[in-house]
Amino acid sequence: MSDGVNDDVDEAGWDVEPGDEIEPVVQAVGRLLKACREAAGMSVADLAEVMGYGEDLIRKIERGQRIPRPEFLDRADTVLKAQGHLRAFMEDMRRARYPKKVRRLADLEARAGEVLLYSNHNIHGLLQTEEYATALFERRQPPYPPDVVERDVAARMARKSIFERSPIPSLSFIQEQVTLERPIGGKMVLRRQLEHLLEVGQLRNVSLQVLPTSCEDHAGMNGLIEVLKFSDGTAIGRSDGAFNGRPVSSPRDLQILELRYGMIRAQALTPRESLAFIEKQLGRL
Repeated sequence: MSDGVNDDVDEAGWDVEPGDEIEPVVQAVGRLLKACREAAGMSVADLAEVMGYGEDLIRKIERGQRIPRPEFLDRADTVLKAQGHLRAFMEDMRRARYPKKVRRLADLEARAGEVLLYSNHNIHGLLQTEEYATALFERRQPPYPPDVVERDVAARMARKSIFERSPIPSLSFIQEQVTLERPIGGKMVLRRQLEHLLEVGQLRNVSLQVLPTSCEDHAGMNGLIEVLKFSDGTAIGRSDGAFNGRPVSSPRDLQILELRYGMIRAQALTPRESLAFIEKQLGRL
């Protein structure tokens, strides 16, 4: 804080990733902000003082170098009497703040009619609570800045809208037993995470299974498997241990991933047994 002005620019937005397709939209919002400011007869310094942010931040937003938070646009619309023109871009900026690869994944998940997911290191992102995801991101090495952790957690939570979609997608999750035991963030964080799994596991479009550690050999030894199927008959998949980890969409490659997933699912506990296992694990915490 300096002279009553917030110099922490991360409070108002995020940097635009070079070459991101969202960049033209961010630049358009910046030009609109500048036009509204000038129409209101305010200087950059005037707007910065009223908004409670540094002048440098305002300039970066107007030049399209900084993605403004939706809350920033909401307040600026009121301050500048923009009649809703700035607020109209709130949803665009909410999406723009997420990394490009996350937006693309969210778009794919939003179209998928069936999703197959196997996780072996931690709880899958679509199943994570906010505090579990935060603890996970905070443990990255080298450490990420707080604003990047916040952005990535928000992006992950936004993807969970898949559970509220219509038409309802079919979601199949398989979790290695160890992911239910490793106390990422501490025992209380894990406890609330397991309670969340029990809630999600009751949804009629969700199949949640646990692969016991006692399973000596299975087709997921090489890591994560994800397959998303779409209504037009196409699909896309990825696995840490196949095709160099890159996404694949050819029928032959997808057949390999589905074969592996099917074998893992056959070896896992049934959904009913899995929920009972999670309840038992909760009792141990």
